[in-house]
Amino acid sequence: MHHDLPSADTGPDPAGPVRAGVVFVHGMRTSGAIWTPQLDAVRATGRGAVAIDLPGHGARRADRFTLDAALDVVDDAAAEVTASSPGAPWVLVGLSLGGYAALAYAARRAGSRAGAGRARAARPGAGVLAGVVAAACTTETRGVPLRMFQAGLRGALATGRGTARRTTPDSTADATDTAAPGWDLVADALRDLSAESSVENLRRADVPVWLVNGARDRLRLHEWRHRRVPGTRLVVVPHAGHDVSVEAPEAFSRTVLEALDVFERAADLGVPRPGATLGA
Repeated sequence: MHHDLPSADTGPDPAGPVRAGVVFVHGMRTSGAIWTPQLDAVRATGRGAVAIDLPGHGARRADRFTLDAALDVVDDAAAEVTASSPGAPWVLVGLSLGGYAALAYAARRAGSRAGAGRARAARPGAGVLAGVVAAACTTETRGVPLRMFQAGLRGALATGRGTARRTTPDSTADATDTAAPGWDLVADALRDLSAESSVENLRRADVPVWLVNGARDRLRLHEWRHRRVPGTRLVVVPHAGHDVSVEAPEAFSRTVLEALDVFERAADLGVPRPGATLGA
């Protein structure tokens, strides 16, 4: 179902459930630097938060992107953000590529080890995944649109186009290096994403998932298929496009804070996600 933007009480509640740590995962050809407004908002509530750089991006620019390597980085970040409270809940927030990676993580590394609604991270001591906020990732990755884009990209790379380092879009240029990774990185990422089904990953995740899209995002191609999965909530941010967290940082931060409150209450009660496929 569609939900209007939520409002959130951002003050810590000492009598409430244990505060969840948060791991932020950026989109394609940017870096963890895009999450500064959200990091500030989450930390202001007394929660811990970290923003990672995916392989091939930012501080990991020299590393080749693979989805498995990306999930390893998430594991490490989860251990970091829950280090002071072993076994504590944590939440994964991703944008675009980061959103698809978050769904894959919940399905492959947390969901496959889960039980009774508590999805423990793959890295020992990394705590319990309590929920996912996945933004700008409702185009089915195992589908025609992605295959068509891959074909065009392969043609460009074969003729020598698209391999040079490109400047980033204006919306994220001030949060990244002056030159973004080249399109060969995009080819690597799409290769791994196309082997996954984002809808199936959503079904296999046994934690609550909030999908967040900008109303002007033209890549909401299969939003209806994703939103129908039980245990999924859809939030549409007015006036924002694909880079919803960058284009509407305050609205996105409010959504994340509201999701954290909901996820923490569910984790505290041990409530499983409706309709999840456990042990897949």
